[in-house]
Amino acid sequence: MWGFKNRQEVANSNTKPQNDLSTQSFDLLQAIDAESIVVTASDQVIYYSEKVSNLNLIKDERIQNKELSNLVRAVRRSGAPQDATMTLPRGPVGAGTHDLLVRVSTIGDAGLIAILIFDDSEMRRLDFIRRDFVANISHELKTPIGALSILSEAVLEASNDPEAVARFAGRMQAEAKRLSDLVQEIINLSRLQDDDPLKNGKAVELSQVIGEAVEQSRLNAEKRKITLLAETGVDAKTIGDRNQITMAIHNLIENAINYSPDSTRVAITLKVSNGLAEVAVSDQGIGIPEKDLERIFERFYRVDPARSRLTGGTGLGLSIVKHIATNHGGDVSLWSVEGAGSTFTLRFPLMSESASMNQTQVEGK
Repeated sequence: MWGFKNRQEVANSNTKPQNDLSTQSFDLLQAIDAESIVVTASDQVIYYSEKVSNLNLIKDERIQNKELSNLVRAVRRSGAPQDATMTLPRGPVGAGTHDLLVRVSTIGDAGLIAILIFDDSEMRRLDFIRRDFVANISHELKTPIGALSILSEAVLEASNDPEAVARFAGRMQAEAKRLSDLVQEIINLSRLQDDDPLKNGKAVELSQVIGEAVEQSRLNAEKRKITLLAETGVDAKTIGDRNQITMAIHNLIENAINYSPDSTRVAITLKVSNGLAEVAVSDQGIGIPEKDLERIFERFYRVDPARSRLTGGTGLGLSIVKHIATNHGGDVSLWSVEGAGSTFTLRFPLMSESASMNQTQVEGK
């Protein structure tokens, strides 16, 4: 009888693999960055790695997936390795799937078959995001470019009407700004995806960053008679990129201003809780419908497209906020009720004392 079934059992047991599955073969399976299964000539599973049980491939020491069983039989008949892709449901309900790359081959001389399983889900997800991003960019760029083309034709046709020329020129300026803002947001997002702010991170004093973000939004708020209230009396530092964190907070403040009625207020608070610094931006705006809460941080997703066009929104601001929070080891959450306003909360890990001492030493040199 075999002395083990999975890695945990091996770790807790003094039983050595028998000759059919040598210690070297076992060590090799553990070293490969893939999940693995080993079956005997009688199709008995004698080994499987930890995460295989989450895939529901094995039952009663037998492979219960028909497609995988067919691959094993094909290898046993031909002696040649077999590669395949498989899609498995993540659970009994829902549309989530595991996209797997599977390689099946013989191992040793005792009729054993090794199955290597590579989860391709994340790779495919990223590929889908890239393709979706390119498609969205193409669509979003067409709108202001098309508007500029139409307006330029209108200017030519109205060359003898100074008032019409001035009106069309004003609209051209607005569309040009919208196009410029969109391109800049795309550049910002692209940089965030390629940059690791923690690799060369420095101490960031969050109260100072909040002050900078508030000042960047001051003019826009004054135009709408919106009061910006900042409560930042807490001493809180995090490690990361100062410009990125400023951008995230600024985006949240601008979002709050753009979706708030005139003569209201936007509050920005800083507090420390459970080893995290929390930056909350609250408004008295229109709120967000419950159906949109889960998608609000997606690229180019707009709750109210008409209002976004009116305010010049690109649909990328909140996506950038999420990327910055995630890249800094934090997160962003949202509370909102229609008609009662919204609160976005950014959370960043507080800088440890040892990191603070290291930063002080570096700055002192």
